[in-house]
Amino acid sequence: MTTVTFHRTHGQLCGFAAEGHSGYAPAGGDIVCAAISAAVGLVECTVNQVLGLAAPITACQRDGRLALRLPGGLEPAHEATCQALLTGLMVYLESLAGEYPKHLAVRLDDSDESGARPSHSL
Repeated sequence: MTTVTFHRTHGQLCGFAAEGHSGYAPAGGDIVCAAISAAVGLVECTVNQVLGLAAPITACQRDGRLALRLPGGLEPAHEATCQALLTGLMVYLESLAGEYPKHLAVRLDDSDESGARPSHSL
């Protein structure tokens, strides 16, 4: 199963981590994995290559892990664009998880001022 966890701090989405293989079908024929990878890749390319924000990413294909964290101190226009991108990705993946609940889970990890991180499924 692939789990995508969105991170939110002070009411703002600040990144996500996708990990695990969906297990829907063998590599090369896994439509769930392809849908997740395409959506995540589009957001990462838009943030880093189109907006030029240099958001740090970590990736490990073997483990099926990709994580992106927005840099702090974004100007308001970039912040609004990134919030729309991350929210759109979350909504899309929630819809996909509804269709393939055995292969994809979407979670939201809220950080409060004290650093506590409650995590809950969406």
